[in-house]
Formats: sequence, structure tokens, C-alpha cells
Amino acid sequence: MTVTAPSPRPVQPSPRRAHRAAQRRDRSLPHYLGVALGAALMILTMSVAIAVVALPALVGGTAMTVLTQSMEPGLPPGTLVVIKPTPVDDIRVGDVITYQIRSGDPAVVSHRVVSKTYAGGEVTFMTKGDNNSAADPDPVQPAQIRGTLWYSLPLLGWVNSALYGTDRTIVLAVVAGGLFLYAAGLVVSAVRDKRRRRAAADDAAEI
Repeated sequence: MTVTAPSPRPVQPSPRRAHRAAQRRDRSLPHYLGVALGAALMILTMSVAIAVVALPALVGGTAMTVLTQSMEPGLPPGTLVVIKPTPVDDIRVGDVITYQIRSGDPAVVSHRVVSKTYAGGEVTFMTKGDNNSAADPDPVQPAQIRGTLWYSLPLLGWVNSALYGTDRTIVLAVVAGGLFLYAAGLVVSAVRDKRRRRAAADDAAEI
């Protein structure tokens, strides 16, 4: 006589476990790409804020935008240039200085020092735009100099121009608030995912 054992009944997952499995499947490539792009955008925004506002303020410098072609190709229009205060004695031939076109006039230009002259106890500088065929006609006096070039970033000058004055305060406040909310969302999402993984592990252990 042949004895056969009854076939085991298939174990049906509970609705709760099935729902969690569906949620895990929903965590597809587009989801992770979105998280990665969001993080990259946050890092980029923070980097721009640091370059345009934080670092210049740290050294008492100023962020300005190149508007003309006189310093091409190194500093084309739209370049962000950050200048920092520099003692006159430390300025050397080859440095890029930002100076008032006329003493007391707010209009400034950034050109390269091509000569430094001492005469009668007074130092003056001759400057020239890298893209200009001739040196600037008038010597630059120490009182005209705002500072020397510290660093430059292509295209970010337009961002600096857009964030000028009171608009800068408003935009930075909005950006900071947005970054805070985004970071909080990432933390909440990470905590939720951790709890889901723990619950899935508990369910697997119960089977």
C-alpha cells in the first residue's frame, strides 16, 4: 500500500506584508535618481551661496561681476570676481587689482598691474586689460585701489548681480528655508525607510 502525504498548502502573504513588498518595489531607479539630483542641487546651491556671500564676508572682501571684455580670455563677461583688501606694499606686477576709475567715484575696473613705480615717496601702478592692446592711460593711486583678485568663477557673476542689495537677503532667506525643509524631508524619509526595513525583517522572521 502506498501512502502519500498531503501537499503543503501554499503560504499566502498577509495583506500587510504584501503592501510593504509593493512599497519596496516602488523604490525604483527614478526614485533614487530624484534623491540624488535633489542632493546635488542642494550642494550646488550651498556652494554658490558660500562663493558669492560667505567667503567674501569672511575676509572683508567683495564679490563683483565682470561686465566688459577687457580681461578676456581669463575673465570674460559674467565672471564672478572676489576681491580682498591687500596692503599696497604687497601688490606685485602681474596681480589683478580692482580700482576706482576716478578717486571717490564708485565705478571700478579690474585690470592687471604691468608696472609699479615709486616717485617722491608715492607709489603708483600702471594697469592693462589682458585683452587690450595698450596700457591704461592714467596711473592708479593707492587711494583708488579696492583690493586684489582672490578668486574667480565663470558665469556666477550673473548670479551675484541677481542677488544684489535687498534682493540678495530675500533670495538667500528663501534658499536657506528651502534647504532646511529639504534636509528635514531627507531625514524623515530615512527614518521611515529604516522602520520599514526593520518591520520587513520582523515579518520575515515570523514566517
